[in-house]
Amino acid sequence: MSAPTQDQFLNILSRDAAEAAFVAALRPAPMGHEVIALEHLPGRVLAQDVTAPVDAPPFDRATVDGFALRAADVSEASESEPVHLRLTPETIACGTAPTLPVAAGTATPIATGGPIPRGADAVVMIEYTAPLGAGIAVSRALAPGAHVSFAGSDIARGQTLLRRGTVIGAREVAMLAAVGLDHAAVWRKPRVAVLSTGDELVQPGAALRPAAVYDSNGPVIAAALRENGCEAVHLGAVRDQPEALEAAIRAAFDGHDALILSGGTSKGAGDLTTKTIAALGSPGIVAHGVALKPGKPLCLAVCDGKPVVVLPGFPTSAMFTFHELVAPALRQMAGLPPRGAAQAEAVVPVRLASELGRTEFAMVALTTGPEGLVAQPVSKGSGAVTAFAQADGFITVPALADSLPAGTRAEVTLFGPRLDIPALAVIGSHCTGLDGVLGEMAEQGLRARVLATGSLGGLAALKRRECDIAPIHLLQAETGQYNAPYLSEGMRLIPGWRRMQGLVFRKGDPRLDGRSLQDALAALLADPEAVMVGRNQGSGTRVLLDRLLGGARPQGYWNQPAAHNAVAASVAQGRADWGMAIRPVAEAMGLGFLPVADEHYDFAVWQDPRDPAALEMFEAALADSAEALQRLGFTPAGG
Repeated sequence: MSAPTQDQFLNILSRDAAEAAFVAALRPAPMGHEVIALEHLPGRVLAQDVTAPVDAPPFDRATVDGFALRAADVSEASESEPVHLRLTPETIACGTAPTLPVAAGTATPIATGGPIPRGADAVVMIEYTAPLGAGIAVSRALAPGAHVSFAGSDIARGQTLLRRGTVIGAREVAMLAAVGLDHAAVWRKPRVAVLSTGDELVQPGAALRPAAVYDSNGPVIAAALRENGCEAVHLGAVRDQPEALEAAIRAAFDGHDALILSGGTSKGAGDLTTKTIAALGSPGIVAHGVALKPGKPLCLAVCDGKPVVVLPGFPTSAMFTFHELVAPALRQMAGLPPRGAAQAEAVVPVRLASELGRTEFAMVALTTGPEGLVAQPVSKGSGAVTAFAQADGFITVPALADSLPAGTRAEVTLFGPRLDIPALAVIGSHCTGLDGVLGEMAEQGLRARVLATGSLGGLAALKRRECDIAPIHLLQAETGQYNAPYLSEGMRLIPGWRRMQGLVFRKGDPRLDGRSLQDALAALLADPEAVMVGRNQGSGTRVLLDRLLGGARPQGYWNQPAAHNAVAASVAQGRADWGMAIRPVAEAMGLGFLPVADEHYDFAVWQDPRDPAALEMFEAALADSAEALQRLGFTPAGG
């Protein structure tokens, strides 16, 4: 049986050419306005200028508690020579209209916000008066207008209160309410259908079947649409079956102002999606394949005036392409101004390789180094969701560059409006026990930036003073000593805990079950069908594993995930037969475990830390976590 044919991408366009084609075909503009009530206005965009129908305040009023009077009467008042005034027989409170004028030589008691009576042009604070018979003694001279807020001094009748295009927040609601407006005309939100495609998708909350993944794209795209002024309608996922796919796309297109799909942009089965979109209306697909990384499979279309976009299936690719090329057009349709991206300059500490000819977006997490901000790469691949949570922003590598050299100063486009770098930077080997310690520290109000680069990567970052703590578990073969031999002068170790590293395997495997470590390893290396899963370069586990293998490179060695959980999952799911991980992870996944080394997981720090108080809090949290670490299967230092 011959393999199915695959339609190739249309001509690959540059990022700028794809954007220009999309905007030229769509001509994005606001979609008409609607009038909505005051309580529903926050977050909406004004479609018309708003002018004030009344003054605010609507009358002259007191701004302090005291006495309304004529400033001329107290122009020479002082503490040594106070001026005596008679009191009128009324008291003015908020909401009380005055009935008696203030004549020369008189004063009227008045509360903050009370209307100024006729004849008065100032208010003396009660603190600068004293009772005196039927009147008061005033010990402070005043100028006309003192402590008086005049009618229209805040907002004048006929003044343009808010301008078209303003995004309404709490302050704008207050301004509208102050002049008696209980509604406003706003641009209508584009109703955007969100549809995920793929046979492998399961909706969050449902049971995960074999070979399936949860649909994270649908919810995150819907959230991003709402952040950009749209009304998102999440329609779930549809399988890659021609009839069902075409029906779902047409139904979503007919009932909404725009349609965004994720998945179905790549070659092969994804051609079903693009073929259906091409038939929705003219001009149809304007770009299918853009020179971006991540994001090459992006498909942009305009069908009968509606934008139809197919984002790549991997979360990182989907979100980058959405924010870079789709969100700007949708914001125009929603009447929103362009989103100004905050930026920061930072040093790239390691070489960033890039693919020549494609604009690449490299996510980075920011730490502080001796010369300012440092952009630590967060590289988990375009299928990673957590990379967005760990990253502060991204660096754009131009299409004509094949890399950014180490030490390059680059502009980081921030994901948020402002930069918020945690007090502690922890870079190095990750362990599930570390999560508990950092959680204890967070309870005390101290956050940490954690990047898993492996023990050697953490030590390198610590040497460059780009982090505060480097978790490590490195064995020096010559001495059998852990961690201390790897410290540079001026560093010290904070003892952490011991954890058992070993070979993990599916229970019942005769090559490992019930055997000694030496016999099991010999059986595995002698079996060409035995598939292992390795570990990433720079990790302490990789160092230990290489020492155990003694130069052997069995099948699967170059499959090198960066976490113990990934090793265990590969074995548990049958993609590999064995690997190296820590005992708590093996037990959690019901795997067999053959001990190799009772290793020390410690924390390298500088003896002169940049934030001694923060480091003290970490050490305190570590001590307080001893019982929790024991429950997880670790042995705290000294235990």
